[in-house]
Amino acid sequence: MIRFQDVFKFYRTQKTLKIVLDHISFRLDKGVSYGIMGINGAGKSTLMRLIAGTEMPNSGRIVREARVSWPLGFAGGLHPSLTGRENIQFVARVYRQDIRKAVRFVEDFSELGPFIDAPFGTYSSGMQQRLAFGLSMAIDFDCYLIDEVMAVGDSRFQQRCRDEFNKRKQYSDMIMISHSIELVQMYCDRGIVLADGKMYFFDSVSDAVEMYKQLNM
Repeated sequence: MIRFQDVFKFYRTQKTLKIVLDHISFRLDKGVSYGIMGINGAGKSTLMRLIAGTEMPNSGRIVREARVSWPLGFAGGLHPSLTGRENIQFVARVYRQDIRKAVRFVEDFSELGPFIDAPFGTYSSGMQQRLAFGLSMAIDFDCYLIDEVMAVGDSRFQQRCRDEFNKRKQYSDMIMISHSIELVQMYCDRGIVLADGKMYFFDSVSDAVEMYKQLNM
Protein backbone atom coordinates (compact mmCIF):
# COMPACT_ATOMS: atom_id res chain seq x y z
CA MET A 1 0.00 0.00 0.00
CA ILE A 2 2.74 2.49 1.02
CA ARG A 3 6.41 1.80 0.28
CA PHE A 4 9.53 3.67 1.38
CA GLN A 5 12.56 2.89 -0.76
CA ASP A 6 15.94 3.88 0.73
CA VAL A 7 14.46 7.06 2.20
CA PHE A 8 16.89 9.53 3.78
CA LYS A 9 15.42 12.47 5.69
CA PHE A 10 17.41 14.99 7.69
CA TYR A 11 17.33 18.58 8.91
CA ARG A 12 20.43 20.72 9.01
CA THR A 13 20.88 23.30 11.74
CA GLN A 14 23.81 25.65 12.32
CA LYS A 15 25.66 23.13 14.45
CA THR A 16 24.14 19.68 13.91
CA LEU A 17 22.56 17.33 11.39
CA LYS A 18 19.31 15.82 12.69
CA ILE A 19 18.65 12.50 10.93
CA VAL A 20 15.01 11.41 11.04
CA LEU A 21 15.21 8.41 8.65
CA ASP A 22 18.60 6.92 7.81
CA HIS A 23 18.15 5.25 4.40
CA ILE A 24 15.06 3.29 5.45
CA SER A 25 13.10 0.84 3.30
CA PHE A 26 9.78 -0.69 4.40
CA ARG A 27 6.22 -1.43 3.35
CA LEU A 28 2.96 -0.69 5.13
CA ASP A 29 0.42 -3.33 4.11
CA LYS A 30 -3.19 -2.79 3.12
CA GLY A 31 -5.72 -4.01 5.67
CA VAL A 32 -3.46 -3.23 8.63
CA SER A 33 -3.56 -0.24 10.99
CA TYR A 34 -0.23 0.90 12.44
CA GLY A 35 0.66 2.78 15.61
CA ILE A 36 3.87 4.85 15.48
CA MET A 37 5.60 5.60 18.79
CA GLY A 38 8.79 7.33 19.80
CA ILE A 39 10.15 9.84 22.28
CA ASN A 40 9.68 13.58 21.74
CA GLY A 41 11.89 14.78 18.89
CA ALA A 42 12.27 11.36 17.29
CA GLY A 43 10.63 12.62 14.09
CA LYS A 44 7.17 11.02 14.26
CA SER A 45 5.32 14.01 12.83
CA THR A 46 7.95 14.36 10.09
CA LEU A 47 7.41 10.69 9.22
CA MET A 48 3.66 11.33 9.06
CA ARG A 49 4.17 14.26 6.68
CA LEU A 50 6.39 12.11 4.48
CA ILE A 51 3.69 9.44 4.31
CA ALA A 52 1.10 12.11 3.46
CA GLY A 53 3.29 13.68 0.80
CA THR A 54 3.21 17.13 2.42
CA GLU A 55 6.97 16.90 2.92
CA MET A 56 9.61 15.35 0.69
CA PRO A 57 12.62 13.15 1.58
CA ASN A 58 16.16 14.36 0.92
CA SER A 59 16.68 11.20 -1.11
CA GLY A 60 14.90 7.94 -1.81
CA ARG A 61 11.38 7.28 -3.03
CA ILE A 62 7.92 6.98 -1.46
CA VAL A 63 5.23 5.07 -3.36
CA ARG A 64 1.54 5.29 -2.39
CA GLU A 65 -0.84 2.73 -3.84
CA ALA A 66 -3.83 4.00 -1.87
CA ARG A 67 -5.76 7.19 -1.28
CA VAL A 68 -4.01 8.58 1.80
CA SER A 69 -5.39 11.46 3.87
CA TRP A 70 -3.49 14.48 5.07
CA PRO A 71 -2.71 14.26 8.83
CA LEU A 72 -6.05 14.67 10.58
CA GLY A 73 -6.34 18.03 12.27
CA PHE A 74 -3.72 19.55 9.94
CA ALA A 75 -5.12 22.88 8.78
CA GLY A 76 -2.11 24.20 6.87
CA GLY A 77 -3.64 23.44 3.47
CA LEU A 78 -6.79 25.49 4.05
CA HIS A 79 -6.92 29.06 2.75
CA PRO A 80 -7.21 31.73 5.47
CA SER A 81 -9.13 34.18 3.27
CA LEU A 82 -11.83 31.68 2.31
CA THR A 83 -14.68 30.91 4.66
CA GLY A 84 -14.95 27.50 6.28
CA ARG A 85 -17.74 26.62 3.83
CA GLU A 86 -15.69 27.73 0.82
CA ASN A 87 -12.71 25.67 1.98
CA ILE A 88 -14.92 22.60 2.29
CA GLN A 89 -16.36 23.17 -1.19
CA PHE A 90 -12.89 23.58 -2.70
CA VAL A 91 -11.46 20.42 -1.11
CA ALA A 92 -14.58 18.41 -2.02
CA ARG A 93 -14.12 19.43 -5.67
CA VAL A 94 -10.45 18.43 -5.62
CA TYR A 95 -11.31 14.96 -4.29
CA ARG A 96 -14.42 14.64 -6.49
CA GLN A 97 -16.80 14.31 -3.55
CA ASP A 98 -20.45 15.35 -3.39
CA ILE A 99 -20.04 19.01 -2.41
CA ARG A 100 -23.39 19.46 -0.66
CA LYS A 101 -22.97 16.22 1.26
CA ALA A 102 -19.45 17.22 2.37
CA VAL A 103 -20.63 20.66 3.54
CA ARG A 104 -23.55 19.16 5.51
CA PHE A 105 -21.28 16.61 7.18
CA VAL A 106 -18.58 19.09 8.20
CA GLU A 107 -21.09 21.72 9.29
CA ASP A 108 -22.78 19.21 11.58
CA PHE A 109 -19.64 17.51 12.83
CA SER A 110 -17.49 20.58 13.53
CA GLU A 111 -20.30 22.36 15.41
CA LEU A 112 -18.98 25.75 14.30
CA GLY A 113 -22.42 27.28 13.82
CA PRO A 114 -22.36 30.64 12.00
CA PHE A 115 -18.54 30.63 12.02
CA ILE A 116 -18.72 28.19 9.09
CA ASP A 117 -19.26 31.32 6.95
CA ALA A 118 -16.46 33.34 8.57
CA PRO A 119 -12.95 33.54 7.05
CA PHE A 120 -10.89 30.53 8.12
CA GLY A 121 -8.02 32.83 9.15
CA THR A 122 -10.22 34.30 11.91
CA TYR A 123 -10.71 30.90 13.59
CA SER A 124 -9.01 29.93 16.82
CA SER A 125 -6.58 27.01 16.57
CA GLY A 126 -9.20 24.71 18.11
CA MET A 127 -11.83 25.77 15.59
CA GLN A 128 -9.38 25.26 12.74
CA GLN A 129 -8.63 21.74 13.93
CA ARG A 130 -12.31 20.90 14.28
CA LEU A 131 -13.00 22.03 10.72
CA ALA A 132 -9.92 20.22 9.39
CA PHE A 133 -10.86 17.04 11.24
CA GLY A 134 -14.45 17.12 10.02
CA LEU A 135 -13.25 17.74 6.48
CA SER A 136 -10.91 14.75 6.71
CA MET A 137 -13.83 12.58 7.78
CA ALA A 138 -15.99 13.90 4.92
CA ILE A 139 -13.59 12.47 2.32
CA ASP A 140 -13.42 8.72 1.67
CA PHE A 141 -9.78 7.72 2.14
CA ASP A 142 -8.24 4.24 2.03
CA CYS A 143 -5.90 5.24 4.85
CA TYR A 144 -6.30 7.94 7.49
CA LEU A 145 -3.28 9.60 9.10
CA ILE A 146 -3.85 10.53 12.74
CA ASP A 147 -1.43 12.75 14.65
CA GLU A 148 -2.74 13.32 18.21
CA VAL A 149 -6.00 14.71 16.82
CA MET A 150 -8.00 13.00 19.59
CA ALA A 151 -7.03 15.90 21.86
CA VAL A 152 -9.19 18.35 19.88
CA GLY A 153 -12.14 19.91 21.70
CA ASP A 154 -13.92 18.95 24.91
CA SER A 155 -14.60 15.41 26.12
CA ARG A 156 -17.92 15.22 24.24
CA PHE A 157 -16.32 16.22 20.94
CA GLN A 158 -13.47 13.77 21.54
CA GLN A 159 -16.05 11.01 21.99
CA ARG A 160 -17.59 11.99 18.64
CA CYS A 161 -14.13 11.67 17.10
CA ARG A 162 -13.71 8.20 18.55
CA ASP A 163 -17.15 7.13 17.32
CA GLU A 164 -16.30 8.35 13.82
CA PHE A 165 -12.96 6.52 13.92
CA ASN A 166 -14.76 3.29 14.83
CA LYS A 167 -16.96 3.66 11.75
CA ARG A 168 -13.99 4.37 9.47
CA LYS A 169 -11.99 1.43 10.83
CA GLN A 170 -14.56 -0.94 9.33
CA TYR A 171 -13.37 -0.16 5.80
CA SER A 172 -10.23 2.02 6.03
CA ASP A 173 -6.77 1.63 7.51
CA MET A 174 -5.19 4.01 10.01
CA ILE A 175 -1.68 5.14 10.76
CA MET A 176 -1.66 6.74 14.19
CA ILE A 177 0.84 8.77 16.19
CA SER A 178 -0.12 9.13 19.83
CA HIS A 179 1.48 9.34 23.26
CA SER A 180 -1.60 7.51 24.52
CA ILE A 181 -0.72 3.82 24.73
CA GLU A 182 -4.42 3.07 25.29
CA LEU A 183 -5.43 4.67 21.97
CA VAL A 184 -2.69 2.89 20.02
CA GLN A 185 -3.73 -0.45 21.49
CA MET A 186 -7.39 0.31 20.76
CA TYR A 187 -7.06 1.24 17.09
CA CYS A 188 -3.86 -0.38 15.79
CA ASP A 189 -2.96 -3.92 14.72
CA ARG A 190 0.83 -3.51 14.60
CA GLY A 191 3.38 -1.21 16.18
CA ILE A 192 6.33 0.83 14.93
CA VAL A 193 8.94 2.53 17.10
CA LEU A 194 11.02 5.34 15.60
CA ALA A 195 14.38 5.93 17.28
CA ASP A 196 17.73 7.39 16.16
CA GLY A 197 16.81 7.40 12.48
CA LYS A 198 15.73 3.75 12.48
CA MET A 199 12.32 2.08 12.49
CA TYR A 200 11.51 -1.02 14.50
CA PHE A 201 8.47 -3.06 13.40
CA PHE A 202 6.40 -5.27 15.69
CA ASP A 203 3.56 -7.62 14.78
CA SER A 204 2.28 -7.07 18.33
CA VAL A 205 1.41 -3.57 19.53
CA SER A 206 2.24 -4.71 23.07
CA ASP A 207 5.84 -5.46 22.07
CA ALA A 208 6.16 -2.01 20.49
CA VAL A 209 4.79 -0.45 23.67
CA GLU A 210 7.45 -2.26 25.74
CA MET A 211 10.24 -0.83 23.59
CA TYR A 212 8.65 2.62 23.76
CA LYS A 213 8.53 2.42 27.55
CA GLN A 214 12.20 1.44 27.65
CA LEU A 215 13.14 4.49 25.58
CA ASN A 216 11.29 6.73 28.03
CA MET A 217 13.06 5.39 31.13
